[in-house]
Amino acid sequence: MTDHSTAHLKNLPIAGDLIGENFEGWSDSIKKEFKELSTDGHVGSKLLFENHRVRVWEIRLQPGQRWHAHCHALDYFWTAITAGRSRQRTFDGATREVSYQPGDTRFYAFGPGESLLHDLENIGETELVFSTVELIEGSNTPLPLSD
Repeated sequence: MTDHSTAHLKNLPIAGDLIGENFEGWSDSIKKEFKELSTDGHVGSKLLFENHRVRVWEIRLQPGQRWHAHCHALDYFWTAITAGRSRQRTFDGATREVSYQPGDTRFYAFGPGESLLHDLENIGETELVFSTVELIEGSNTPLPLSD
């Protein structure tokens, strides 16, 4: 398996407004979580489907709820099912806030050894729902999924 903990995407294709850099406002527990979960492949709260070609995930976050740090190593796309707002922290110490509309979709491609480590927090007033599809056949080995 490729080590994804050191070769993060150089030009982050992350949406949203940059609101902090250099780990500004990050608690010690969040910094620790990013280190401990740097290769966590659970990119959604529920794995809906998996075969030799794709993993299909659902993410549902109630207002104030946060999905832990996780690592994307496979090419993937997400689609917003509901409107809402999120806060995302990324491996480089940046914090961004993003607004979504139903149908918003974004695609990410990774070269060999590249990955994206981030979290996702619902800072809106309604449930935030996404569908995420990872493409298994790509430059990197899928990260293992433990229980």
